[in-house]
Amino acid sequence: MGEINPEFIQALEHRPKPDTTIEAENIPLIDLSSLHDIPPEKTDSLENLIAEIGNACQNWGFFQVINHGVPSNCRKKIESASRKFFALPKQDKRKISRNEINPYGYYDTEHTKNVRDWKEVFDCTVQNPTIIPASHEPDDTELKELNNQWPENIPELREACEEHAAEMEKLAFKLLELIALSLGLKKDRLNGFFKDQTSRIRLNYYPPCPVPHLTLGVGRHKDAGVLTILAQDDEVGGLQVKRKTDGEWILVKPTPDAYIINVGDIIQVWSNEKYESVEHRVKVNSEKERFSIPFFFNPAFYTMVEPLEELVNEQNPSKYKPYSWGKFLSTRKLSNYKKLDVENIQIHHFKN
Repeated sequence: MGEINPEFIQALEHRPKPDTTIEAENIPLIDLSSLHDIPPEKTDSLENLIAEIGNACQNWGFFQVINHGVPSNCRKKIESASRKFFALPKQDKRKISRNEINPYGYYDTEHTKNVRDWKEVFDCTVQNPTIIPASHEPDDTELKELNNQWPENIPELREACEEHAAEMEKLAFKLLELIALSLGLKKDRLNGFFKDQTSRIRLNYYPPCPVPHLTLGVGRHKDAGVLTILAQDDEVGGLQVKRKTDGEWILVKPTPDAYIINVGDIIQVWSNEKYESVEHRVKVNSEKERFSIPFFFNPAFYTMVEPLEELVNEQNPSKYKPYSWGKFLSTRKLSNYKKLDVENIQIHHFKN
């Protein structure tokens, strides 16, 4: 088996079962083609689409979309540039390492739930520069500006990421509007939170792992933001979603050219728990490397996150106290770099 750094080894109860073959045939697959061709008077297909989105958010927290309008060439470009980047020697990748001051760039020692992930990542921000609070301290009002770092020897990476970001943003707003409508809100009710967005793109690389039964590419977690749009490797699966009905880990089968969407913690809070952010994780493979590209759609740092007033009443009182997204983000960033002695900040810390 060879020696493996104990930092990577999951606690017994969180290790993937070697014989897990449950595949999520039933994660909803939603066709967005009606968004592109509805004449204004033809509302039935739009109503059906809104209902499908609402059901998927409520019952799964995850769904896949096809006929989404993102050009396949855009995805091919970023996938190709990503493979090229991760194939560079370690010392070249480390020239643009991210750190506690700037969280954008290359990194290979990320921890999830205090266990090291079997992966390498490259992060870039969508709005460059991005402004966030300088520290997680509640009384510190200082802000800092974060900028992207790019590898000198792969100029096409920047172009591919910027093009992909523009397409993901378009898709994210379409989905956000459908989610708003499914909650009975005005179509553009949530759009204003993204004027100075803190969204980012991540390139993930999961090398083959000699002990896939002991480790995870990413440990179990929920996404803290609004929406995640994932381009999963078309060849090699690995994403597992915790099914709400029975807590089983379900492997999401890759669907060619589909994007996998999951609602994040902020939608759980905005919807006052009508929709729920769901735990997921990534299995690794003993023989094959795997790549994936999530886009994390996140609001401006000055957003106070709380249940939307239209969704709160006497029968359904607010389940969360307001919290600052920027301060939440700054606190979260700390835990990516070091093993903490305490649980990382979670939305349940703000429950009423």
